[in-house]
Amino acid sequence: MTALRLGTRGSALAMAQSRQIADAVQAATGREVELVEIVTAGDRSSAPVHRLGVGVFVSALRDALTLREIDFAVHSYKDLPTATPGGLHIAAVPPREDPRDALITRDGRTLAELPPGSTVGTGALRRIAQLHALGLQLTVVPIRGNVDTRLGRVLGPAADLDAVVVARAGLARLGRADQITETLDPMLMLPAPAQGALAVECRVDDPELVELLSVLDHAPTRAAVTAERALLATLEAGCSAPVAAFAEVAEGDDGDEIYLRGAVISPDGARDIRLSRTGTPADAAEIGKALAAELLDLGADSILDPHADAGARTQQFGSTE
Repeated sequence: MTALRLGTRGSALAMAQSRQIADAVQAATGREVELVEIVTAGDRSSAPVHRLGVGVFVSALRDALTLREIDFAVHSYKDLPTATPGGLHIAAVPPREDPRDALITRDGRTLAELPPGSTVGTGALRRIAQLHALGLQLTVVPIRGNVDTRLGRVLGPAADLDAVVVARAGLARLGRADQITETLDPMLMLPAPAQGALAVECRVDDPELVELLSVLDHAPTRAAVTAERALLATLEAGCSAPVAAFAEVAEGDDGDEIYLRGAVISPDGARDIRLSRTGTPADAAEIGKALAAELLDLGADSILDPHADAGARTQQFGSTE
């Protein structure tokens, strides 16, 4: 039987994620999996993530899927546009890594211990906005690059920043969690929708592979991500401010419950609206839509800058690296 071809970006993090999924598929099904490296537009550009556009890290992978150059692909779920192209299907959402953000500092200080004026680097408008909203008088610097590049800005001889904020999941998947100074409480830094989750995607017209990959699906993770992305999709048409969302599934008095928190924050951190909503995992999408509607009712759309460039609308789709 021929090996399954798994398409992946070539970065260290993408390769680590894809190897994890390849090993899981082989262990669960006995099918051999080979990795096929695909270069995306996001990998070729040095522009700030929020200016690159929706799906910049996934379009080449999806093209390769459609052209049958690969059999399936693994994405950082937060990189995916909210609309799935026709002919493609998210066959599995494996168990999620810790979705929180992580702080790495030069001298081991926590976020609260950083003195005013400290330089903090991060690649997401969502994080920039929330760092400003904390009122700690930090100097926030937009940065790009893979995990090693970002850590190099704060650790080692060429360090030029006091701290960086990155997704904890990426560090964990690379075996670099020991370099985290502080894992940030979502009350301080609410994650991006689907942060820490992976999406395993294949073609709809390959039902055998759809069924084979479904063994990797983790229902609580899929429900949480569904709620977060439903909120994002509902806000997307009119919301150019940074958007954050985090859902958790836990056992309640009458069975499992899903608890969703969402926020819309102005880029300068001066205004933010934060709400939460609960329900059942079966209603995950409706919970996300309802919470987005509540955010809009409370004035989330008034946070928007009508003169902002289109890139600001896509901040939530930047690479997790």
